[in-house]
Amino acid sequence: MSLLKKYASLLLLTIAIHSYGQQQTANKPDRVAWFQDLGFGMFIHWNVDVSLGVVISHSLAGASDEYVEKYIRELPALFNPKKFNPEEWAKMARIAGMKYMVFTTKHHSGFCMFDTKTTPFNVMNTPFGRDVTKEIINAFRKEGIAIGVYFSPEDFYYLYKQKVPIGRRQHPQHFPVNNPGLMEYDKKQLQELFTNYGKIDILFIDGPGEGLREHAWKLNPDLVITRDVMTTPEQNTPDKPLARPWEACYTMGTDWQYKPTNDPHKTGTEIINELIDIRAKGGNFLLNVGPKADGEIQIEQQALLQEVGLWNFANGESIYKVKPLPVIGEHNILYTQSNDNKYIYAHVLRQSADDWKFGERKAFVFTHLQGNDKTKVSVLGYKSELVEYQENFDAKVYVESTSIGLVVSVVNGQRFYTNRRWPNAVVLKIENATFREQTNAKTLIDVEK
Repeated sequence: MSLLKKYASLLLLTIAIHSYGQQQTANKPDRVAWFQDLGFGMFIHWNVDVSLGVVISHSLAGASDEYVEKYIRELPALFNPKKFNPEEWAKMARIAGMKYMVFTTKHHSGFCMFDTKTTPFNVMNTPFGRDVTKEIINAFRKEGIAIGVYFSPEDFYYLYKQKVPIGRRQHPQHFPVNNPGLMEYDKKQLQELFTNYGKIDILFIDGPGEGLREHAWKLNPDLVITRDVMTTPEQNTPDKPLARPWEACYTMGTDWQYKPTNDPHKTGTEIINELIDIRAKGGNFLLNVGPKADGEIQIEQQALLQEVGLWNFANGESIYKVKPLPVIGEHNILYTQSNDNKYIYAHVLRQSADDWKFGERKAFVFTHLQGNDKTKVSVLGYKSELVEYQENFDAKVYVESTSIGLVVSVVNGQRFYTNRRWPNAVVLKIENATFREQTNAKTLIDVEK
């Protein structure tokens, strides 16, 4: 072999070795785009302390040895959710319009809701004795919902057994990167999750992920890691759009796990408006449910999921596979735009049915939109031809492009409730219009019928 060929072979070998040794350091762009298009997901917080109706895991932080021992010894014996039906959970998620789910396979307590060989502190050592993670994943996968797992690297059970004070990032040994035993322990559990449950699409690392995120990507390079890689605010939405991708996590009530007392819930309108606001700002919305100790999702949360589902049934086109405009919206109107730029969606937010009554006409000036002679406007879910029981009623949509913006006159003719008092956002689908800079025009003009 010539010296040149030997050199070339050595160079190729060096490149191959270097490439093999490189670690993935970010989510793949195409997978990020896939995740952003999902838009809306179900978070599920459920763990061994659900029997107490206590904040999930956190009561262990700073607890006395007596409390910790009692928690570890007694709570697994109480876990026996005889009404557990993950198929119903998955159906609720699909009806609500949720495209992905994230389940708490291991929260900070260290109790594993899956069949693991790493610790006896797991769901198989309870009276229920079933791998709930496997059943939940199978049920949601059957409904066509993408699969995500929540995983806490900070394992209170492991820390307690190693005589490390229980807390969150208050001691060097709380960080797996500083605790080789904890790192290996967590890696083995991730290996089980990514080996025994089919393809996992999304990983939510709730804690210090250095060393673990790289391990997870090695197990599945197509994995989308949200928390630990993305911005994931809890219980709040930023005033301005964040750099994409990002994901807002919300509860329906005041806590993540089932809270039987003192837990007022949001209204369906509040949740729907939050979904619209988050999508208008380019984020994903991860909405939490907290199943009860018996395995049922409480009726209040079922009802809210149905209300969101009804709204999505008519208006989901404006939520999925969309992106934000350069402006979020104007007045009580929030915008999204289809990824292919063909459509702009104007969400007219309402706080009650009186804000825009059934059968009422309103006119809007969209000062950030420029129309032309081909511009068309329709109401999602409504044909704008008639209003039920109204004779000789003009329900037509009128559109005019002006110097101050796109002017649209439209009737709210959707009847979703018997009393005609549906309080949620009406969505206008606008075709052949473009974004324009702000003018001094007033946004909303009410026109009497």
